[in-house]
Amino acid sequence: MGNPVNPAPAGAPPGTMAVAVVRGPGQVVLEQMPVPTPGPGEVLVRMRACGICGSDLMEWYVAKKAPFVLGHEPAGEVAVLGPGVTGFHVGQKVFVHHHAPCMECEVCRRGDFVHCPVWRQNALRPGGMAEWAVVAAQSVRHDMLALPPSVTLEAATLIEPAACVVKALRRARFAAGMRVLVVGLGFIGQMFGFLARTGRAAFVAGCDRIGPRLALAAEHWADAVFDVHSSKPPAASFDLVVVTPASPAAMRAGVGLVRNGGTLLIFAPTPPGEDVGLPVYELFFREVTVVTSYSAGPDDTRDALAHVAAGHLPADVLITHRFPLHAVAEAYRAAARTEEVLKVIVTMD
Repeated sequence: MGNPVNPAPAGAPPGTMAVAVVRGPGQVVLEQMPVPTPGPGEVLVRMRACGICGSDLMEWYVAKKAPFVLGHEPAGEVAVLGPGVTGFHVGQKVFVHHHAPCMECEVCRRGDFVHCPVWRQNALRPGGMAEWAVVAAQSVRHDMLALPPSVTLEAATLIEPAACVVKALRRARFAAGMRVLVVGLGFIGQMFGFLARTGRAAFVAGCDRIGPRLALAAEHWADAVFDVHSSKPPAASFDLVVVTPASPAAMRAGVGLVRNGGTLLIFAPTPPGEDVGLPVYELFFREVTVVTSYSAGPDDTRDALAHVAAGHLPADVLITHRFPLHAVAEAYRAAARTEEVLKVIVTMD
């Protein structure tokens, strides 16, 4: 499984650095950029590890954003404090959120952090898969978290995706004693399973078509698993059904698995303009609640860090492949091999 990242002291930044740039769907190249300088309220972080997110593999999403520096699941060390920064010190291990809200507007006051206009701004310059990156002032103030000694930099790459799961479960009103089904047991599906079990669900099941995913779930958190090629979960029997793939068929199937009065949680988006065709007649008379959830805010990242620190999301189980930055193109290709790969991280030693 490889060794945890064990950082050396950050040291003075050089003039240039290596960065992983996505030029288009399936096109990742290593390029050189100037090392950015932190301004007032900002921090320069020596990046040490960063995960590859499933969203970075969605062709329509990549085509819309490219070119961009890959990576928004990073962890590293504080290297340079910009003017006015307090509460952090050079050499400190940190998690960095690539978005952060202002915490002052009406949207933030009602807790809808991802809809804050400031949150929409990229808070990580140029991105997580670079040797060095500047953290914008709003993230330094509200969503850059010091890591406890027990949390390795590898494990800290789980915080951002875990925060998205934490938020989704909160929006779905998950509670102890529920019967939960996770549809799709990739990396995110496994996280949902671990956290549902941690949250004392009465029964947690998972379904997928890939044998190793089913086996991992059965070993670590699932009361039952269903291979969709040969078996089906019982209809209308779950308080909460979580659909993790961006599959209209899976979303429609999820409706039939939720009990009357239960909740269907849709975790991934379809491409723009794609019609899912949910059965409104059935949803209405069965009173099924449909919930979506996008990204995460500062309250969620703190909860996620607590879960990682407590061992509720074991990095040695969830992270299956590691690559150095100079092999980032190979790492990106590996992340797309979902039949055999669960989670890929890239290290910047």
